[in-house]
Amino acid sequence: MSYSICMKNDAIELKAVAIDNRPRRIAKVITVAAFLLASLFVFTATSGAQSSSRSAALSLQNAFREVSAEVLPVVVQVNTVNVIERQGSSINPFDFFFRFPNSPEREEEPEVQEYRQQGLGSGVLVERRGHTVYVLTNNHVVQDADEIEVNLNDGRSYTAELVGGDPLRDLALVSFESKEDIPLARLGDSDEVWVGDWALAIGNPLGFESTVTAGIISAKGRHTDGQAFTDYLQTDASINRGNSGGALVNLDGEVIGINTFIASNSGGNIGLGFAIPINNARQAIDDFIETGMVQYAWLGVNMGDVNDNLSDEMDLDGRDGAFIFNVYGDSPAMNAGIHPGDLIIRVGGKSIKNSDDLSSAVASLSPGQTVSVGLFRDGRTMNISLTLAVRTIETDGMKTTIWPGFSAVPITSELREQMRIPRNAGDVLIGGVVQDSAAAALGLRSGDVIKSINRRNVKDLQHFYELVNSEDRLELKIVRQGHELEYILNK
Repeated sequence: MSYSICMKNDAIELKAVAIDNRPRRIAKVITVAAFLLASLFVFTATSGAQSSSRSAALSLQNAFREVSAEVLPVVVQVNTVNVIERQGSSINPFDFFFRFPNSPEREEEPEVQEYRQQGLGSGVLVERRGHTVYVLTNNHVVQDADEIEVNLNDGRSYTAELVGGDPLRDLALVSFESKEDIPLARLGDSDEVWVGDWALAIGNPLGFESTVTAGIISAKGRHTDGQAFTDYLQTDASINRGNSGGALVNLDGEVIGINTFIASNSGGNIGLGFAIPINNARQAIDDFIETGMVQYAWLGVNMGDVNDNLSDEMDLDGRDGAFIFNVYGDSPAMNAGIHPGDLIIRVGGKSIKNSDDLSSAVASLSPGQTVSVGLFRDGRTMNISLTLAVRTIETDGMKTTIWPGFSAVPITSELREQMRIPRNAGDVLIGGVVQDSAAAALGLRSGDVIKSINRRNVKDLQHFYELVNSEDRLELKIVRQGHELEYILNK
C-alpha cells in the first residue's frame, strides 16, 4: 500500500493507492543513502575547516608562548632615582614666637633638603664581557639618574651604572657586575621586517613587570619632528609608560626594536607605539662600550625639503631629495665640492627623498667611511666621493663657519604684495639666517631683499646660487624697508 497527496476544492486529500512497493523501496533506500553520504561530506568538510582554523589558532598561540618564554628572561625592569636638592628654611618656629627681647639674633643658614624622584623603565640584556653585563635602554629612562637598579625577570636585582647615553637617538647603555649565568637577547634584522608582521612588545608598563602584548608592525620608516637621526617602527602592540627601553620582538624571538614612545592625546595606549629599529642601535652598543658615547658621521650641510616654488625656480623637475641651503666650512661636503643649491638624491646607494632621509642615511654610516653621493645640479646628475667626518656640532656649537649663512627664497606676487616690496628692489629675499654665523654677525635679517651680488643684479633663485658659488667673497646689496645696505661676506 502507498499513499498519494492530491488537491481537491482547495483541500488536501490523502488517498491509499495499491502499487508494487519494491522499486520505490529501492529508490527510497538509494535516496536516503545519498542524503547520508552528502551530509557526511558536508559535516566532514565543515569539521575539517573548523579543525584547520583551530589548528592555525593553536599554532599562533604556541608561537606566542614560545616567544614569551624565550624573551621574558632577557627584558629587565630599570628603576632609577634622581636626587634633587632644594634649599629650605631651618628656622625654629618656637624661636620666632618665643624669642626673648634681649636675646642675640642668629643668622640662620638655609637648610638643604634632598628629594628622591623615582623613575621606571625597561631594558634589554644585550651583551656580556667578562663579568660585566650590558643593558640597552632609552636615554630618557636613565638620563641624570643618581641611582640605577636592574631587576631581572627571575627576581634577581643588581645595582647598575650608566655606561653612556645618546640623546640624539634616545639610546643608553647601563651595566652591572655578575658572575652568575645571565641570559642575553638575540638581535634580529630590522631591515627584514615587513608591514603586517606579528610583533610582541615586552616590558614593564606602569610597573607591571614582565608584561607581553601582541600586535603587528603598522608601518616602517616613521619620522617625528625634531628627530632626524633615526626612523621608527610603528606597532599597534600595546605600549604604555614603563615600556620605554623594552623589546619589540618577532615570532622568531629576535629583538627587532627598542620600544621608545607612544602617540596619544590621553597619555595611554591608543595603538600608536614606536620603536627604534635594532639595526640603528647595533653600532651604538659597541660605541658605548668602547668610548662611552656614540660617534656620528658628519656630512656638513644645512638642508631642507623641496617645495613647489623651489622645484620651479631651480628646475628640479619634481625630483625628490634634500636641498642644500648652506655648507659648513672645512666639512666633508665643502671639501668634496658640494654647493649651496645642490639637491642630494642618493647617499651610498640609498635614495634620498627628503632632508630626514639624508640625516638618517648619514647617521647610519660610520665616521671615516667613504661614500658616493648623488647630486642634481644645473639640470644634470653627478656623483662625487667623500669621506665622512666625526660629528661634533653638538659639543663644539657653531664654532665652524657656514657658507653663505642664510637661505634665499623667490619673491612671489603674493609675497611682494604682502610685504610691499617694490618691483625694482629685487626678486629674491633672505628666508632665514643661521644663528651665530658670519651673516648673522653682519646683521643680515630674514626678509631682506637681495638686490645684487658682486655688482650683478640677482635675476632669480637659480641666478642667486650661481653667484654665491662663483666667488669666495660676496658684495651684497640689500634692500630693507626702502633703504639700500651693503655688506661684504667672506667664505
